[in-house]
Amino acid sequence: MKEILPGIFHWSNFHEGIGQRVHSCYLAGVTPPVLIDPRVPEEGLDWFQNRPKPEHIYLTNRLHYRHSDQFEKAFQARVWCHRAGMHHFGVGKKVHPFDFGQELPGGLIALEVASLCPEETALYSALSGGLLFIGDAIIREGDDLAFVPDELMGEAPEEVKRGLKKAFLGHLKRDFNHLFFAHGKPWIGGAKEGLRQYLESLPD
Repeated sequence: MKEILPGIFHWSNFHEGIGQRVHSCYLAGVTPPVLIDPRVPEEGLDWFQNRPKPEHIYLTNRLHYRHSDQFEKAFQARVWCHRAGMHHFGVGKKVHPFDFGQELPGGLIALEVASLCPEETALYSALSGGLLFIGDAIIREGDDLAFVPDELMGEAPEEVKRGLKKAFLGHLKRDFNHLFFAHGKPWIGGAKEGLRQYLESLPD
């Protein structure tokens, strides 16, 4: 667990199901505190005991439920996903729907990405100069941004890419300076311009 910005903690660990490291965030500096795409950190749930209790969990898509049930049981946290992904959750998983454009507890705004899957969401917070949290839509490989491989984009990958580019060009209208990814290390400082350059390098 690393406090990467004041009140904003980031960690990663190995996801056995997909065979790679994935990333999670804890925003202790918002009211109420929230988690994004969480897995239990190596320090365990006890790490949270002397810190503000996470009250809400936000999924950037339906496949990022991860260890949400453990946080729900430990802290009575409420799990949320965009309503287009609600069909994925069976009996025993208490997940609540949100809509694109909705301001969620903690002041985060659910931004439409879709294209890759109907519920794909980016989350925006004005904290620390502006934060944008990205799920599977854009990944960070080393210091470079990329889309997921074409084989993960369904039958029309070029159409999906055009949709993702359009969505994120629209999100550049918001003020942010940092990017967080479900797949890849955070980009702290200058991230908006980096995202702009990446998007403008893509074909129309």
